[in-house]
Amino acid sequence: MRSGSILLAMALVVGLAVARGGRAGESAGDIVKKAKAVLAQIDGDLALPGLKDKVEVLRDPWGVPHIYAKNAHDLFFAQGFVAAQDRLFQLDMWRRTGVGETAEILGPDAIEADRFARLIRYRGDMDAEWKSYSPDTQQIAEAFTAGINACIDHVAKKLPIEFQVLGITPKKWRAEDILGRMSGIIMSRNFQQEIARARLINAVGIEKARLLAPTDPVLKYGPALDLAGIDDKILAGFTAASKAWQFKPSPTASNNWVVDGTRSASGKPMLASDPHRAITVPSLRYLVHLNAPGWNCIGAGEPALPGIALGHNDHIAWGITIVGTDQADIFVETTHPDDPTQYKVGDAWAKMKIEREKILVKGKKGAVEIELRFTRHGPVIYQDDKRQRAYALKWSGSEPGGAAYLGGLAVSRASSWKTFLAALESWKIPALNFVYGDVDGNIGWVATGLTPIRKHDGLLPVPGAGTQYDWQGYLAVKDYPQVFNPAAHWVGTANHNILPKGYPQQIAYDWAPPYRYQVIHQRMQTKKKLTREDFRSIQHENTSLIGQALVRLLKGAAIKDKELAPYIKVLTAWDGVLSRETPAGPLFATWLLEMQHDFLSPHVPKKLLEVVKSISGPQVMLAALEEPEATWFGAAPIEARDRFLAGTLRKAAARTRKLLGDDPNQWSWGRVHTATFHHPLEKYGAAYAKAFNLGPVPRSGEANTPHNTKYDDKLNQVHGASYRHVFDLADWDKGLATSTPGQSGQPGSPHYGDLLPLWTEADYFPMYFSRAKVEAAAKNRLVLKPG
Repeated sequence: MRSGSILLAMALVVGLAVARGGRAGESAGDIVKKAKAVLAQIDGDLALPGLKDKVEVLRDPWGVPHIYAKNAHDLFFAQGFVAAQDRLFQLDMWRRTGVGETAEILGPDAIEADRFARLIRYRGDMDAEWKSYSPDTQQIAEAFTAGINACIDHVAKKLPIEFQVLGITPKKWRAEDILGRMSGIIMSRNFQQEIARARLINAVGIEKARLLAPTDPVLKYGPALDLAGIDDKILAGFTAASKAWQFKPSPTASNNWVVDGTRSASGKPMLASDPHRAITVPSLRYLVHLNAPGWNCIGAGEPALPGIALGHNDHIAWGITIVGTDQADIFVETTHPDDPTQYKVGDAWAKMKIEREKILVKGKKGAVEIELRFTRHGPVIYQDDKRQRAYALKWSGSEPGGAAYLGGLAVSRASSWKTFLAALESWKIPALNFVYGDVDGNIGWVATGLTPIRKHDGLLPVPGAGTQYDWQGYLAVKDYPQVFNPAAHWVGTANHNILPKGYPQQIAYDWAPPYRYQVIHQRMQTKKKLTREDFRSIQHENTSLIGQALVRLLKGAAIKDKELAPYIKVLTAWDGVLSRETPAGPLFATWLLEMQHDFLSPHVPKKLLEVVKSISGPQVMLAALEEPEATWFGAAPIEARDRFLAGTLRKAAARTRKLLGDDPNQWSWGRVHTATFHHPLEKYGAAYAKAFNLGPVPRSGEANTPHNTKYDDKLNQVHGASYRHVFDLADWDKGLATSTPGQSGQPGSPHYGDLLPLWTEADYFPMYFSRAKVEAAAKNRLVLKPG
């Protein structure tokens, strides 16, 4: 498993029994000492079987490995080895999760998760699968996984502390282990929203569901079948496989943009990207520089994948955000009343394809056999025999090339807009907005990802018996939304609705709120010539348009409650910028939470509140507050709206006082809005938490500011940009990056948490690219030799 899976794969381990490798009464110092005793060797020489020639690994002061090899095999062998040196425990958990082997260490509770991972495994032609990414992908994967295995052999008696504490050992990798689909399915929000919308319609009816969960553009969507019985149990397998994320069906957020030379101080394109994901330790991202004949690229990838996902090479730079393309559908198959393994196709009955596999389960003798069922539409993720229904998942990731982010092997070798577009033929999962710049001065944007052609809107589960809802193939890259050298001299995305005016294809109807993009757009208009410092500032822009809108409402509301006067004063004096120091921050954040709860509660059952909040976002509520109508507020809607504002503000003030005391002058956003990086072994006691956790650190911003610091109900940051880059194509050595908490996943390593202070203070480190700069900055030098 790869993208987004660190929380899942590592936190699953907390289901194990009491930490067998720990000792009662151990102090945090004792634990860190044990961790340091098994740190990876990052200086000197190492002889490794499997290498063809010498490889140099220069680690800079920030722990980024710059790998110099004489051939591609050795380059990716070394990348696998180095990634495993820094992230072996993370790698082992991701592999187990991706291939469905977690029950072997977690026990029976993990069987359902393993079953789901195996259900969505690629089962087509393997030659087509390998070649769909790049012609040499299989060779690269073999070298990369051989490097991971070489590290496992090398550290066999000095495993990272997590293995010791949990009493487990890492398994060897196969090349095909990098092809798992779990990381891609997590990034596909659409099929989850189909179930969410069905549940909402069942609860409140179609008309109210359209009000609460509108589409963009607005559609009068409706069901094509009886939605009775469609509820969250259909996603039980998916939830089991993703439960450690504390999963909620909310969009993954990111920002990126690029300007051409007419808008930059250097006269060359400049590009910025900051993909947002869950806040984890170790980090989701892993930075690396790969240099060999045919290869010279640097950027961020994921430790379990060869290559990089975003960054630059000698010729081009690129950045990514999620598009939100609808790449999946739930097909409801009608099953035979006497044989649930038969399903209806037209007027006839067809037999499901059935495969049986064995799962090793901790605590059980022998393997447990599971049955996997498939219809013509895909794997059966849930079956309701009482209603004679089977729910099959049809998604783009089932096609060759559906392993998430592996298309980066092609993108990393593009050298022009033409070759870049050709490389994007290999990028199928997840659907991403790519922004592009090249050293010749060109810029561009493409919303890429394998996009189904449908005859329906894809918003709700559909009947599977007929053919009217079957997909009609996929769009070609030339048909994706895109622009090359735009007249505005810049282009950017923030998960908002990116469809160009008049665009004829059906891509999606659900997008992130537009607020982050609107702030970025405002900032891009403030200067004619932009610098790297401007880009850094925009990535950390904390202006909340929602905050400003609520302040305007408050100023115009008729609220006579004198007890609220000091809190109204705090908010109306606020400019909407959520700095760490602002006294208004805690009050605004708690007020927004109270408003969203009270706005939805009269219309939605309690069990659906979070689901509907994630679909409708704050914009539905904000629109209702700005133009109050009887639909939402009953008779005399303006007066009712003002009472709503006052009542929720009263609750927010009480909540804030409880957190920070009675004096608003002593309040500050950074006191309550913090980020803590939780290691899964914290579950085993305070000593482990003290030894391995990082933080808390004060944070600015919120979910709808470009500096996205999405928080939970306790105001703790749970989501945001762990990695950022800024490139000026006038000089690759002027590249800047930030990541957190560190390159190494090994507690006790100097690179376990060394990037956290930079990240906390909105600072960056240089991403050196030329050999001369790398040599001058190198802090550690490891030479890998054939063994």
